[in-house]
Amino acid sequence: MEISQQFIAQLQALLPHEWEALAAAITTTPPAVSIRLNTAKGAHEARTTGLEPVPWCPAGRYLAGREPFTFDTAFQTGLYYVQDASSMFVAHVIGSLVDGPVRYLDLCAAPGGKTTAAIQALPPGSTVVANEVMPQRARVLCENVTKWGSPRCFVTSNPASDFKQLRHYFDVVAVDAPCSGEGMMRKEAEAVAQWSPALVRQCAALQRSIVDDAWHALKPGGLLIYSTCTYNSEENEQVVQHLIDTCQATTVEVPVEAGWKVHPGIGTSAHCYRFMPHLTRGEGLFMAVLRKPEGKARPPKMKAVKARGNTAWPRDTEHWLDCAGDYSLAMRGDTIVAIPHDLEPCAALLHGALHVLHEGITLGTVKGRNCVPSQALALSTALNPEAFARCEVDYATAMAYMRGETVVVDAPRGYVLLTHHGSPIGFANNLGSRANNLYPKPWRILSTHIPAQEPAVVTAGSCVHGEG
Repeated sequence: MEISQQFIAQLQALLPHEWEALAAAITTTPPAVSIRLNTAKGAHEARTTGLEPVPWCPAGRYLAGREPFTFDTAFQTGLYYVQDASSMFVAHVIGSLVDGPVRYLDLCAAPGGKTTAAIQALPPGSTVVANEVMPQRARVLCENVTKWGSPRCFVTSNPASDFKQLRHYFDVVAVDAPCSGEGMMRKEAEAVAQWSPALVRQCAALQRSIVDDAWHALKPGGLLIYSTCTYNSEENEQVVQHLIDTCQATTVEVPVEAGWKVHPGIGTSAHCYRFMPHLTRGEGLFMAVLRKPEGKARPPKMKAVKARGNTAWPRDTEHWLDCAGDYSLAMRGDTIVAIPHDLEPCAALLHGALHVLHEGITLGTVKGRNCVPSQALALSTALNPEAFARCEVDYATAMAYMRGETVVVDAPRGYVLLTHHGSPIGFANNLGSRANNLYPKPWRILSTHIPAQEPAVVTAGSCVHGEG
């Protein structure tokens, strides 16, 4: 890899005594590979014995190298997420600073790594709104959130400025801001090719605009978690200083252990945390936590709107959920969604203000007198395990199913929940001689080169494939 002399000059000015080590790490050292386990789905620590833990994230594990994750059913069904270890620091921040249930906004959330980490780290009863303005990236975010399986998450697709109308609504706002991507140069050639001083200035201006908008949505006394995957101060410490100067924000100290080798902020007394690949096993990351001054909260004065739709649906669908009495069912067009009772006001408010793509659990789609169960239900942590007949399938059948092929199953007629290693992978409608494949078309594995053997992402005998 050849990085530009302008970028080298920037590193020299930023880190006069460390720039050579950082440049060497960027250009010559292979990136680490890490995953974060979904403990809510049974991916427990006991099943990962022998893998090195990520020090600042209890659910994080380093792998020896990159695996063909696409062909691992555990990855495709949300038993783990492939995430850079540095980015997992957000889970430590949340675990250290957030007490009690909160409303959490992830404003620039795609593809969903930090969102799913937040879902995992937040106190029980918290609500997560994950937003992505770019439609294609928002669809990827929806897929990853759906696979993670939490019923307490919404996905929206709006510009940051739209959140100003949700004044003082969120206890915590995370802004993983679009940036020049210097911290990803080791993994992405495009980050090297597109870099320029002009791009840095452009990104810094956008970041200041986004955090200004986000500040309106944050409650007095609330926390803003600001992060980038870049090294320069203009997009990092200077954006933090902008909030200090214009919004009277104060930075919050996050407890870190010396052995983690987290680099402090550069040229500032503010609490800032830098992950540098010459010091830590992970890519470049900057993070700071800012607190909004205390004051009187003025909640949004906007009309809550319930999405309209058919009000008649097959009533047996409510038994598809474990603890079904905890949920309210609603129609969104021809789709039935289940929302925890306490989130109904939030859902109504979001529908009145934003473009909502995902909410709670999508139970299924009404077709005539029937309801076709959804993939979201199959992968939800709230699925009633007794609601459907189950059929355990082998690896070859699981891959055929995820490619959208017709499969044959040994199960009763009707809707059948297919499982692999005991974990749900999706629904099929068993007609007897064959089963109609209900795996979502946008999720299908397109490759025809399916491995003969299942990828060993985690060593045999201690794998992440849970029993439910």
